[in-house]
Amino acid sequence: MRNSTPVIVGVGQIVERLDATDYDGLTAVELASRAVELAIANAGADIVSNLDAMTVIRTFPDSVPKAVQPVLAPFGWPDNFAGCIADRLNISGAEVNHSGACGNEPQKWVGIFGSRIAAGEIRAAVICGAEAIATMRKAKAEGQSWDWTQHSDYPVNDPGMNTDFMTETELQRHGGAVPVSVYPLLEQARRLSLGLSSEDYALQMGALFAPFTEVAASNPYAMSQKTLSATEIATITERNRMVGDPHPKSVVARDWVNQGAAVVIVSSALADSLGIADDKRVYVHGYADTVERVVLERPDLGVSPAMHSAYDVALAAAGKTFADMRYVDCYSCFPIAVFNALDYFGLPLNGDVPYTLTGGLPYFGGPGNNYSMHGIAEAVACARADRGAFALVGANGGYMSKHSVGIYSTEPCGWPENSNSRAQTELDAIGSVSLDLEPAGQYNLETYTVIYRGDQPQVAIAIGRSAATGHRAIAVSPDPDVMQRMGELALGAQIAVNVGQPVNTFSIV
Repeated sequence: MRNSTPVIVGVGQIVERLDATDYDGLTAVELASRAVELAIANAGADIVSNLDAMTVIRTFPDSVPKAVQPVLAPFGWPDNFAGCIADRLNISGAEVNHSGACGNEPQKWVGIFGSRIAAGEIRAAVICGAEAIATMRKAKAEGQSWDWTQHSDYPVNDPGMNTDFMTETELQRHGGAVPVSVYPLLEQARRLSLGLSSEDYALQMGALFAPFTEVAASNPYAMSQKTLSATEIATITERNRMVGDPHPKSVVARDWVNQGAAVVIVSSALADSLGIADDKRVYVHGYADTVERVVLERPDLGVSPAMHSAYDVALAAAGKTFADMRYVDCYSCFPIAVFNALDYFGLPLNGDVPYTLTGGLPYFGGPGNNYSMHGIAEAVACARADRGAFALVGANGGYMSKHSVGIYSTEPCGWPENSNSRAQTELDAIGSVSLDLEPAGQYNLETYTVIYRGDQPQVAIAIGRSAATGHRAIAVSPDPDVMQRMGELALGAQIAVNVGQPVNTFSIV
């Protein structure tokens, strides 16, 4: 084993449920810092004195324009979030990074730091993050007035949000500006391609996620520990309202969380010198990072070739197949993200291996861009407890836009070779779909959603393809009759699109 081989030696997680007897109302800085302290204690060694680099995963409040930030952070926000964590941990002289936005970032940074450690550039690194959205919303609802502003002069490398790929002008202009309006479009594309009724598909989503609730119920770090049946997940009620057809609230990532997680990764040589026991060490056997086309350019709106490629690259690097994975955490912000992995590998809804280690984003919790740090922490715990077994973590960012996959085991290995560049070149060579900016005439329905406000439908969004040109069009309709009839339409049904300002509109032919 090379002395520069990276090993994960510490993981830490923390949760603050609002009904907990020891609830303290911790800030996101405090949660992330405590997660790092737990990860260092888990490693059982002096990591801070040997730390070369730390990356702090971007929070939700730092993932929106400054003008919008007060909506997410009503009590103010640190001017240098990553620097505040470095100060709190008494870090001095180490490189500190603030990640871009998106849920693939934790796993992506395992690959970045692992590669740098393997190359001998650094010896020890920490990745951490947290969200305290539940506490902020609770305090605001109670009329409290807190001050969560903080200042730090610690120098931080900050690339910004790096979310330009999510700002498609036509998609946003027609209501596709946030995940709860875009993911339903991807989900309905899959439903229509399968020819399933809305009722049958709702039950399929319920059957997929019911086992996730059971995992969350037994996870001490979960925000919700309530089990739900497939029928309970699928049934629309006052408490389980429709958000964006076909997604009821019960299948949407839960952002009402107070959670933090951290990972410590070091060289084998440093682990040796610090006396870190072999049974603490978990190796990365494969990793991958791929990027999808923007939504409206994708040939099939219900399928993510980039996700498939990321899984293939990581598994190939490990010399394993999906069947070799004893522990799996698929990214589960919405059912379509999990379905894409299962469909690709031909897996049943409820296989021998659960598809989550945490309980999933709708139940365990969706702590912003940092969710997969919890998945990695659980994968490390599973690998340590079941020595020689393999665990896989799949991470997703944007609208199934960015994918990062990692494979973990206590079985020693060198740092894996990575074929990301070749895989991405092949993905980029896949043809794209042209968009009609001034659509007119009939289009074949590809997908749709109806967006709700409260319990009332507000607008239908439809995407179709021209039989003549193959070009795509996007349009909306606020017509109550159209919204009611959308669920009856099949893939390829005819819609009439009219160009317009501020939006294109459509009707059912």
